[in-house]
Amino acid sequence: MTNDERSTNDQMTKNGAESAHRRSDFVIPSSLDIRHSSFRSPIADGAQLAELFSRVELLDRVAIDTEADSLHCYREKLCLLQVSLPGRDYIVDPLADLDLAPLCAVLAQKEIVLHGADYDLRLLRRSLNFAACKIFDTVIAARLLGIGEFSLAALVERFFGVKLAKGSQKANWARRPLPERMVEYAMNDTHYLLPLADRLESQLREQDRLAWLGQSCERAIEQAATERVRDVDEAWRIRGSGALRGRAAAVLRALWQWREKEAEAVDRPPFHILQNDELLRAAESFASGSVPDYRYFSPRRRRAFRDAAQSALQLPEEEWPVSRRRFGTRPSAEVVRRTEELRHRRDRAARELELEPTFVAPRATLEAIAADQTRASVLLVPWQQHLLGTLRE
Repeated sequence: MTNDERSTNDQMTKNGAESAHRRSDFVIPSSLDIRHSSFRSPIADGAQLAELFSRVELLDRVAIDTEADSLHCYREKLCLLQVSLPGRDYIVDPLADLDLAPLCAVLAQKEIVLHGADYDLRLLRRSLNFAACKIFDTVIAARLLGIGEFSLAALVERFFGVKLAKGSQKANWARRPLPERMVEYAMNDTHYLLPLADRLESQLREQDRLAWLGQSCERAIEQAATERVRDVDEAWRIRGSGALRGRAAAVLRALWQWREKEAEAVDRPPFHILQNDELLRAAESFASGSVPDYRYFSPRRRRAFRDAAQSALQLPEEEWPVSRRRFGTRPSAEVVRRTEELRHRRDRAARELELEPTFVAPRATLEAIAADQTRASVLLVPWQQHLLGTLRE
């Protein structure tokens, strides 16, 4: 990578205790507040890992989280694995020379507490071949209680009166050594999860919704185990691409493919090469006869950029992308009637239970079930089907 390409990538990277008593009768002990704890480096040797392993073996429930470097490389990798046990927080360094298979095997036998499980489960499956058998997703639990603000920061402040520090969300987690502020930020992501899960579980039990959590978490595990296949023939259709037609669309497709190759070659996210809005403007410019330029492009990158556009401009019309339109018949009057009936049931149940209607069932799901009732069991878990009246005993 040339110097100007490297500089371009760098350039383009993008009170509490009193309020806790008002909002909750469960306050995390001050000894658990890691904002005042001593700095601890991530586990990077076998002896430390063995200590963690032996502690995890004795427990039924463990909190975990992950950090990756998706904002800093083409293919993200697992950079940190945070693990919290009662009274102790650990950070494991997956980039170190460690055999994490035994730890993954013992974690797979436990109930794993996560906040927004899908991303972490997918990353752990790709990186460590890890598959959870039971999870407690604090996002799902909070939503089942009708809590509208369910980010981790909002929940920690709501229940424990602690404001979590911000600032490391977009950090490069592959950086070594990690500065203390980044380690503390990462530890905060799991430090409160176990007591938070206890609190949410207690309230769900009081409202007789604990079984609902189990059903939704089982579905979350199933969905995270399903591989998402990227359609490379359609991936170039970025937001705003629908306004481009004919030759301009052909140029956009070529520039998107050029950007993917550049990003992979230098191991950077595509937006480090050229952001989407610039990609759209460039396609329109080339199609109208102009030649856009970017001063931070190296001569080699500039040449490849223009070559990609010129190759698209020379394509015959029959090879231009076809505008993507939605085909299909209008729903019948009966399907529309059933959709509205389902929507009224959903809204009534959501209102009575103080839940978000779309959490009970999104509009698209209602339409799909109205068109084919057999899809209810695929698209919804039992508690959702029960509220909509579609559950078959």
